[in-house]
Parts: sequence; structure tokens; C-alpha cells
Amino acid sequence: MSVAQAKSDTKVLSVPEMMAAIKDMQPRLRERAAETKALRKVPQASIDELQEIGFFLALQPKRYGGLELSPQDFFRMQIALAEGCMSTAWASGIIAVHAFQIAVMDDRAQQTIWGDSIHTRVSSSYAPMGKVTVVDGGFKLSGRWGWSSGSDHCTWALLGAIIPGDGYRTFLVPKGDYEIIDTWQSMGLEGTGSNDIAVNDVFVPDYMTHKQTDGFACTNPGQAVNTAPLYQLPWAQTFIRVVCTPAIGACKAAVDLYKHAVLNKASGDPTKLAGDTQVQERIAGALNGIDEMEALLFRNFDAMMALVEAGKPVPVEDRVRYRYHASLVITKSIDIIDSLFEVAGGQSVFLGSEIQQRFLDIHTARAHVANNPTSFARNLGGLGLGMDNGDFFV
Repeated sequence: MSVAQAKSDTKVLSVPEMMAAIKDMQPRLRERAAETKALRKVPQASIDELQEIGFFLALQPKRYGGLELSPQDFFRMQIALAEGCMSTAWASGIIAVHAFQIAVMDDRAQQTIWGDSIHTRVSSSYAPMGKVTVVDGGFKLSGRWGWSSGSDHCTWALLGAIIPGDGYRTFLVPKGDYEIIDTWQSMGLEGTGSNDIAVNDVFVPDYMTHKQTDGFACTNPGQAVNTAPLYQLPWAQTFIRVVCTPAIGACKAAVDLYKHAVLNKASGDPTKLAGDTQVQERIAGALNGIDEMEALLFRNFDAMMALVEAGKPVPVEDRVRYRYHASLVITKSIDIIDSLFEVAGGQSVFLGSEIQQRFLDIHTARAHVANNPTSFARNLGGLGLGMDNGDFFV
């Protein structure tokens, strides 16, 4: 099917319609919780619904059937998905955000990915685990990468490696050239299907790679053909948010579950009763924490979009600060979920407990390197003391 045919066959929803469709999905996502956990990946029914809604097209260029939505709208949708299922929001959000990176790559890469189908899906693993050899016209790539979320639902993968003497790049590899190794046996986020990817001496053309230096300096080749302000944003600012923002939706779900428990169940434990002041304080603290996380998320993207829409770059010092903000989301979410879970009652410890699933999902998300604030705090603090920026994924 050509791009033109795919465009004509795709029903385009407005942003309010997409949000309404995602909210309508939430009960079905909860109903599929056991299936998602057992499969250790997002059920195909959920992927099909998200494709029909247009979620995977949110950040894709209009030239290739995409919607070019604002990051703010995209992340509102990811949060709403996570209210139903954090695994679905995590894996699907990561898949969807890759359209942004491909959009800033060489147009030959874009044509390869979307020329036959605008619905091509791509997974990733950015850790520099690959071994690279420079050859005529490109590179030979080998290696094994972990945490490739949603890989079972994708036909391409973006894989990280360092070229000796040239620096870090992301390599775009088709499914026929890699193996998915079933390793994802996890305590939480079970449904993300974050398995390993293995590649053995595969040729990757130069135009199917993305230089970290281009991503940092916003000198990406794809910006010449995709000129919307969206693609003038630093690529890293979108990706770093996609692996923490689902926790906000999970926190919202946990608050609702806790409220339901204290309002609808009798208990011999006074800390579980709605009239107890400590219960009220925990709810207040959770609601305020969620507000703070969302306020920073949307304020930062409002500021960045205002700059790029005016044709101005986003200052590095702001990018470093926003990177630190993103790294704190899981830590703040852990504080919220722990505060609720520790008084959620005896039923919460049994397998299948909905609030327990949110507890496990959020704690598992903390293991992702992007959600460890230590290095990002040091970089921001160092910058504030007059030192050079040491992070080029901002």
C-alpha cells in the first residue's frame, strides 16, 4: 500500500476525539491486565485499538501520514493510557516517540520506514552496546541490547553504538537482521515486552543512522524536509519524558483505587477510613504531587515550543534543567505510591491487586537508567557552578 493510499484509508481524529477514545479504552485495558501480564507484552487488541485511534501517528510527519501533534497533547494521551495500564502506556509511548527521531533522520531512512506503510512500528535500545566497523557506504554492526520495549509489535529497531573516533549514533535495523531474545521476566511493567535484541555483523547504510551530535545541536538532516516547529525541538527532550510520564497516570489510578477502598470498605484499621486525618493528608499529598509533576512537564514543553515556534533555539542550560526534572518523576511517583500502598490494607498484598500492580510498575520504572537522577543532578549543579555541560542527550 502506498503512502497516499494509507493516508486516504486512515480516519483522522481530532485531539479531543483521540483523548475521548483513549479514555474509553481505559476499562478495556484494566480488563486485559491479567492477559497483559501473562503474555508479557501488550495484547494485540490494544495495539490495534491504538493504531486505529492514531496514537502511533501522533509525532509522525504529515508527509508520511502523521499528525504532527504537540508534545503536550501526546503526553496527555500517554498519561491517560497509563491510568488504564502503565505497561501499555510505556511500550506504546516508546514506539510512538520513535516517529519523532525517524522524522529528523535522513529522508531516505524515512522513505524506507514509511514508504510502504505509514503504520510501520519501531522499537529501540539506546545503550551503546554495539560493536561497529566502518565499511564502504556505512557500517557493520554487532551486539546485544536489553530493554527493547514493545519489540514484538515492531518490524525495525533503533540500536545504540559508538563508532571509534566518531562518537555515538543510533542505527536503524530491520527485523530480518536481528533476533528478539525472550528475557523479560520482571517484577513489574511485565506487559512492556522489553526483551533483548541481538545483531550479528549486519550492514547498516550511513543514511540509516542518527548522529548524537546532530540530535544535540539540532542540525538533523530530516529538519530540511520536516519543517514544523515540532521537529526543531531537541530530540532527547521528547524521549526522556516517554519513560517517566506513564508513572503520572499510574499515580492517578492508584489515588482512585485508594479512594475507592477507603470510601467503600469497612475496616478495623482506622488508618483506612475516609474520616481519618492521616488518610486525608495522604490523598492531599498524592494529588499535589501529581499536580506538580504535570505542571513541570507541560510548563517545560510550553516554554520549548514557544522558542522553536519563534525560530529560537532552546538554551542548553534549560535543557539540562528539564532533563533533571524528568529524572525526578519516578522518584516522586514512588513517594506517592508508597504513601498509599503502605496503608492500602490486607487485600493489597494478594496477587492480582490493582494498586499492587501500580506499586510494582512504578518501582520497576526506577531501574531504567533515564530515571536515575544522580548524574543529571550533578550535571545541572555543575553547570550552575560554571562547569561545562557533560550530557549530550538533553
